[in-house]
Amino acid sequence: MVKKKFMKTKCQVTFEAPQSAAETGENIHLVGDFNDWDEKATPMEKKRGNRFTVTVDLKLDHEYQYRFLVDGSQWHNDWEADKYVPNPFSGDNSVVSTHSNGHNE
Repeated sequence: MVKKKFMKTKCQVTFEAPQSAAETGENIHLVGDFNDWDEKATPMEKKRGNRFTVTVDLKLDHEYQYRFLVDGSQWHNDWEADKYVPNPFSGDNSVVSTHSNGHNE
C-alpha cells in the first residue's frame, strides 16, 4: 500500500509492505529503480501490529518500479500499487506514480 503527499518539488511516498510479507518476515527492504535496486539501501521499519513502513521522497511526475524483499530472499509485490509491469525474471514489478495531476500544495 502507498500513501502519497504531494509537495511543490517532490512527493513523499509512504510504502507499507503487504500483510502476507509482514507475517513471514523479520526484515523487509523496499527495493526499486529509485534506489538502483539496491537490496540494502531502504530498510523498512517494523511498527505495531506487525506492519513494515518506510517513507521516501520521490521526484514529481515520474513512475517508479519497486518490490519488497523479505529476509533477503523472498520478493513480494504491492497488490495495491498504481499498476504493474513485467520484469525480466518471469514476474511483475509494482509501480508507483508521482504524477501530481494538480495535487500540488
